[in-house]
Amino acid sequence: MDTVFAHFSRYISLSDTLKTELAAVLTPVHFSKGELVLDAERTCTRSYFILQGMLRAYFLKDGKEITDFFSAEEEWCNSPKSFYTQQPGEYYLDAIEPADAMAISARDLVSLFDRFPEMERYARLSMGTVFGHLMERIASLRFTSAKEKYAHFLQTYEGIHHRIPLGMVASYLGITQETLSRLRADR
Repeated sequence: MDTVFAHFSRYISLSDTLKTELAAVLTPVHFSKGELVLDAERTCTRSYFILQGMLRAYFLKDGKEITDFFSAEEEWCNSPKSFYTQQPGEYYLDAIEPADAMAISARDLVSLFDRFPEMERYARLSMGTVFGHLMERIASLRFTSAKEKYAHFLQTYEGIHHRIPLGMVASYLGITQETLSRLRADR
């Protein structure tokens, strides 16, 4: 629980009461490598704070997996639109490594937002970081070469990029594995 509390403390001050409430609603979960965490046809009812391992979010286009993002240690992972609207979404989540996480339900998170104003502050500040990364990713996809996209990927996922299978990296970048191999050889 200390890792989770340390994460929240980067954004807000945690009272003992809030720590107790968080501890009561966070549930430990484990996912095996390759395990499907969320099927896109189901509603995302939980968000996962990753303690160890890595999850991936992807969608299917013409039967092909298109990777959209990766989440590793000390990051949250969910299907954002589905989690927010409590309707089925477009993302599948799977474990690309064995993963240990703490899960919180959407219902419990809303309850914490209602009872602890600092939790809304946490959401606003942490989502600002996510929003910034998303805007960088969109610009990278739209306006850069394959080489620049790969450099951006290495910077964004510094420290974990070597743990991601190359096919998933190519999918994330929107390039072929052959192009990715050439880019890696040039580095």
